[in-house]
Amino acid sequence: MQRTALLNVVGLTRRLIGEHTPRLRAFTEQRGLRLIEPVLPAVTCTAQATYLTGQPPAVHGAVANGWYERDYAEHRFWKQPEALVQAEMLWDTLRRDNPEFTCAKVFWWYNMHSTADWTVTPRPLYLSDGLKVFDVHTQPMAMRDDLKRDLGPFPFPHFWGPASDIRSSAWIAESAKWIETRHQPSLSLVYLPHLDYNLQRFGLDFPRIAGDLIEIDRLVGELIDFYEARGVRVVLVSEYGITDVDRPVHLNRVFRAEGWLSIKDELGLETLDLGGCRVFALADHQLAHIYVSDPSLLDAARALLERTPGVERVLDRAAQRELGLDHERAGDLIAIADARSWFTYYYWLDDARAPEFARCVDIHRKCGYDPVELFLDPAIRFPRLKLLLKLLRKKLGLRMKMDLIPLDASLVRGSHGRVPEDREDWPVLIGANITAETAPLSATAVHGELLRLCRER
Repeated sequence: MQRTALLNVVGLTRRLIGEHTPRLRAFTEQRGLRLIEPVLPAVTCTAQATYLTGQPPAVHGAVANGWYERDYAEHRFWKQPEALVQAEMLWDTLRRDNPEFTCAKVFWWYNMHSTADWTVTPRPLYLSDGLKVFDVHTQPMAMRDDLKRDLGPFPFPHFWGPASDIRSSAWIAESAKWIETRHQPSLSLVYLPHLDYNLQRFGLDFPRIAGDLIEIDRLVGELIDFYEARGVRVVLVSEYGITDVDRPVHLNRVFRAEGWLSIKDELGLETLDLGGCRVFALADHQLAHIYVSDPSLLDAARALLERTPGVERVLDRAAQRELGLDHERAGDLIAIADARSWFTYYYWLDDARAPEFARCVDIHRKCGYDPVELFLDPAIRFPRLKLLLKLLRKKLGLRMKMDLIPLDASLVRGSHGRVPEDREDWPVLIGANITAETAPLSATAVHGELLRLCRER
């Protein structure tokens, strides 16, 4: 089989390939580009699971980046065990052709306890005194110490949060090179998140994102040179395109006005008691799963959503079935935003009553995705200095609260999740021997293209 490296350049679209990305432009001209019709929702976990299994969310179960577990009355966001994907993975299929086929999975999601041979994924350590220590999880586990010894610690603050920048993608690229040099996998999956950050902060504002395009172009070019010098074919893929937004929609506040939420007072602050809610939204970019525990409210909830500004469409179970989203993890209703809108998880009415974690980077406790975590609170004097001091306290092993995140959702200018009307904003597949057809690939068909590429000699 042809050894292959699949580089997941997050957020890459045909619109972004141009004057600021000479290496990507040249690679595209030489190897060919196919548009990918995005899966719904066009978010990380759903897109990756669809590409790697060839199945829709109704089959593989990754209906978003997180969902509500009814049995536990808890939401589960950004969980990592591979067993959460309920369909066969690409490398397992390829192993049936060739038992010697091997796979390295570098920062792709659902990357713990994987059937891949080598894995690296972000995984902090949560200590009993409340401290969170930045770290990674690897397979084999002993590889973790070797990687950190040779590359230094993973720069976690630069992977997500206000300090997110190219340093996290650069470390990921180096870890992929490290694995390739020592193990020569048949397939290397490499996740490069850099474009995700400022595209969500600023949208398609090219003067503000030009530097990010230059940085990712340079990094991808270096990886192409590295792999091709070792006889490895390089293929590029992306999961979604990010488009401009200017209207955050607070669905849980809409439901609260109807008396459908259950709010718990915790030391003067408000948390959402999901199990007691009759209707609530689990927000994920431009899509929200709506869970309705009181069946008598289903029609009322749908009608309310349909007249809420910013909601373009509401999917009941029948509509979910047509779109391949009818999995037991999905909401009883699914709301899709219009082109200029995205959904927050916010449910409090007074910022003084917002939960403690709202002002922190806390991807697991929030009942939805929160892109405002990419910003420092502009109300803080000398915010960068405050961030550095808090990181220093963390490095010294001292307890502190990273309460630096604003509660102003209007700061976010880019989002994704719906299928953009303009195909220039669709994800792409770029690589050797891409078939000459001009029609876009469906997201499920990417799997077949990857199988074909990996099986070529």
